[in-house]
Formats: sequence, structure tokens, C-alpha cells
Amino acid sequence: MEKLNYEVLKKSGYDGYILEDAPEKVLQFGEGNFLRAFADYWFDVSNEKAGWNGKCCLVTPISAGLANFINEQEGLYTLYLRGRENGEKVDYKRVISVVSRCLNPYDNEDFDKMMEVARSKDLEYVVSNTTEAGIVYDPACELNDRPASSFPGKLTQVLYERWKAGQSGLVILSCELIDNNGKELLKCVNSYIDQWKLEDGFKKYVNEECTFCSTLVDRIVPGRIRDPQEVARLEEENGYVDPLTDVGEVFGVWNIEGPAWLEDKLPFKKAGLNCPVVPDVTPYKKRKVRILNGAHTGFVLGAYLGGFDIVRDCMENDTILNFMNKMLYDEIIPTLPLDRKDLTDFAAAVKDRFNNPFVNHELMSISLNSTSKWKARNLPSFLEYFEANGKLPQCLVTSFAAYMAFYSNDIQELGERGLVCKRSKGNEYTVSDDRNVLEFYYAHRNDDAETLAHAVMSNKDFWDCDLTQIEGFEAAAAKALKVIREEGALKAYALCLE
Repeated sequence: MEKLNYEVLKKSGYDGYILEDAPEKVLQFGEGNFLRAFADYWFDVSNEKAGWNGKCCLVTPISAGLANFINEQEGLYTLYLRGRENGEKVDYKRVISVVSRCLNPYDNEDFDKMMEVARSKDLEYVVSNTTEAGIVYDPACELNDRPASSFPGKLTQVLYERWKAGQSGLVILSCELIDNNGKELLKCVNSYIDQWKLEDGFKKYVNEECTFCSTLVDRIVPGRIRDPQEVARLEEENGYVDPLTDVGEVFGVWNIEGPAWLEDKLPFKKAGLNCPVVPDVTPYKKRKVRILNGAHTGFVLGAYLGGFDIVRDCMENDTILNFMNKMLYDEIIPTLPLDRKDLTDFAAAVKDRFNNPFVNHELMSISLNSTSKWKARNLPSFLEYFEANGKLPQCLVTSFAAYMAFYSNDIQELGERGLVCKRSKGNEYTVSDDRNVLEFYYAHRNDDAETLAHAVMSNKDFWDCDLTQIEGFEAAAAKALKVIREEGALKAYALCLE
């Protein structure tokens, strides 16, 4: 069977949207699964729905990238968006044709081609996802490097080439998972401008004519189909081989921080896509962390103790589902600053996302480093609810008790890989966290519920405050912990629903 390209696709009988030729309007640093299932998907749909008529030229951020694979397939790849939407199972296939080619700037010829794109009048956007470590200023980079080793160094080279060619400023859409990603990227570029002693006119161009946008990305991208039998079945159905096949969940949102005019410039609004331009992405990040991530951390530890292993199965259990919903709608959402409908719509999608029939999301994988996760994702909601209402949020109290139970349930030993515990289902499990956290729980392995609750909650190294000072919290958490130990986590969850 032949590998995917335009000729093979035509012979396969594919009847979906395809755009073979268009100007390169996007220079994209990053060619991995995430951007191909996220940003490239949005631009591809914009070609179909909004007549955008553009292509994305990809750049590998490291020398050992996917350039050869992408170019062999003429930029084409198959994307599956899978999950649930409004309770219905979705398995959507689309061949993405928005990618023109992929350049490896560590190859001398491709570096020159990247600079040709930089000088092009067609270029409008730079998109990047170079991992959390990608936005970093490395003073070892020099202007004449081919290329600069850091991503901000490469971007500075590209922008400088464009400025010298007299071309207009670009919109830079940073997708790296750090706070204020666009602002941090601009700081790095300015550092290179100063280090390399570049012209004042160029610095003005970067800071006034280019638009650096911080963005918030939200789509789970498993990336690969790992089952050989399913791969073989899809190849037979499609009529071609595609090693670049990508998989993402159905849900997706791209919050872009930028000026009001940008919403009309970008093709997404016209295409009816969920990519709003907002004045500040901070509330949307808080929404994601508190609702999506907070829901995960809020129920999974107790659910695991209750005998469950993957997230999807939890959504089929009325007690866990209702516990999660009460925590979200009654205790977390009221603390958030966005429009109530926006928040409830986002929360409503959580059940569909967690109930994805194509993803076996293991509770134990979510449990990693739960001390810092509970502190970042759930404690702020707890504190703000208590301050606003003068009473304890019952579900969050029980969630905290489940966290303590998970870290202390029938401790067997402290080994190199973590704290080995045992649940009532009979199997051992390993708690993974910072070593000081694991050593603390091991030292308190024989504590009763009241003693352990006091020790954990008064540990300022964990929480940056003394949680025993919150009126009633210690007693309520100890009581819930005792219920979990004696009657099980699901009983404790059920008590919150009475």
C-alpha cells in the first residue's frame, strides 16, 4: 500500500476538503502531534469555511525532527478527532492539507529557505510550540548562527531578516505551556536585540509593528494510534499508509490575547471556530485550571481508593459524577470571574471530555505530584469559597481528605520509586511526589485520622500557610478521612450529596 500524498489521496477516493496550492501565510515553529491536531486544524478549517486560502510552512525546532516524513507526504496527514460531544460519540476523520512543507533550519539549504519565507509579502503569522523549555534566552546564541540554537534566537533572526526586507510586522501566536507565553517570548527577543546591538528601528518594529500574543491552548492530543490492528484496519479503509496520522479529542479551544482588531484579521471567527480573541487570557487559564484540572485532582484519588482505574469509568458512576458536578457547580464556579454561562458551558463539556470512549486515562497517571496539584488547582477555590461564604465547601473538604487517604492508605514501604500503599481492592500502588512529601507521609504512617490531618494541614512547606487556622477545616477533614478509612471513599463522596 502506498504512502499518503496528493496523488495517492486522489486515487483513494477521499471526498473531503483539500487545498493543494495557496500562499504560505504561517511560519510555524514545531511540527509535533499537538500543533498538527490544534493550530494546523484551525487553519485548515479556515481554508474550507472562511476562504482563508493559506498554507503553514513548518520548521523543526530541533535537527532530528519530522521534516523528511512531512515532505515525503507533501504536507498531508490524517487527523482523527475522537470523543464525545453533547453526550454523543464522535469519531471524525479529516485529511489536513494546510501544511505546505517542513524545513529543518539546521540544514544550510533549509535555513536559507526559512529566511526566504521571512522575507515573503504573504507571511502574516508565526505560531510556536517548542515545549515549556523553548521560550528561554540563551546568551550563547549569535546573530550569524545558522541557526541560533534557541527558539527566541531563531525568531529574532527571522524578524530581523523581514525588517531588512521592508516587510510588514507579524502576529506571533505562542502556544507554549507557560504563563504569559507571548510576553515572555517578546522579552527574549528584546534581549537578543540588545545583545546583538541591532538597530533602534528594528527594536521599534518588533515592539510596535509586530503583535506578540499570549495564548491558552486546550485540547488533549494522544497523538498516535498504538494498536497495530486498528492501524491496519484504518489503512485498509483509507487506501493509504500514513505514519503521520494524528489523534486529538473533539473538544478544543484557543484563547488568544490580543487587540480587538485581531479577531477580524484572524480567519477563525469567520470560520465559526472556538478561537476567541480576548483582552486577557488569565481568567481563561484560571477557568481551565480550576474546572478541568481541579475536577481531575478533586475526585480521582478517592475514586481510585474506591476501586476505579480510568477516568471514563468514573463518569458512569452516579456517586462520583454527582460529587464532581456538585464540586464544580456549587463550590468552584462561583469563585471564578468569568460570565456564568461561559463557565457552566465549559464545565458541561468536562463530562464529555472525561467520558471519552477512545482514551483510557488512568487515575494513577493523574495522581502524580498530587500535593502540589491540590495546592495549585483546588486550594484557591477552597479559600475563595470560604472567604465569600463564611462556611466550608463540603466537596472540597472531602477531596482533601481523599488526598490524605490516598497518601496514607495501608503504607507498605518507602522505596526508590515512591511510597508503596495498598487499597481495599487488594493491589499495591505507588504514590509519586517530591521526596520530602513521601518521607513525611511515611513518618506518619501509623497516625490516626485526627493526628494525620493535623500534621498534614499544619505543614506550611506543603501549603505556604497553616490550614488548621481555617475555622472548622481540620475537624471536618479528619472526620471525612475517618469515613474514607472505615467505610470507603465512595461513602464519603455520597455523604456530600445528602
